[in-house]
Amino acid sequence: MKKFLDTLFRGVEILITAFLALMILLVFMNVVLRYIFGKGFVWSEEIARLCFIYLVYLGAIGAMRDNRHLLIETVLMRVPPLAQKIIYAAVQLCIIWLMYILTAGSFALSAQNLHDKWVATQFPTFLVFAIGIVTGVAIGIIALSNLYRLIFLKMQVADLIKIREEGDGEVATLE
Repeated sequence: MKKFLDTLFRGVEILITAFLALMILLVFMNVVLRYIFGKGFVWSEEIARLCFIYLVYLGAIGAMRDNRHLLIETVLMRVPPLAQKIIYAAVQLCIIWLMYILTAGSFALSAQNLHDKWVATQFPTFLVFAIGIVTGVAIGIIALSNLYRLIFLKMQVADLIKIREEGDGEVATLE
């Protein structure tokens, strides 16, 4: 299962890279065309916008998996171990609740915009909101996994908040 998840997240990283490269290419090309010819491709702005949206949402999934989101561990690490576990569990439950709200809202907006299209590309506008569903579900699953590791695998909070290093999946402490 770990190998499957590592491969899946490697695919997410490749998608992030592809979206970033495409966005940079389209914006640069449009700047050059407007500077030289006074005209650019209208469709490139829509595609670059979509790439940016997907880049941010997929990046949030990767950051959650690697524990790279903003965390102020100073207070957390100074309280007794039982309080650490309670605080960590409360944070994970809040994340699950917020991801439920994100998923439900994104689903509603996707359904509402199901038949709308962008002007230049004619892409369906629900693509903007659909990535919120993917992000909400993915981050919710990661938070559930964190709770599972805390409660059933009896991992220490200090081990759960370590930042995952690139490469072989090892984690490193914030120092």
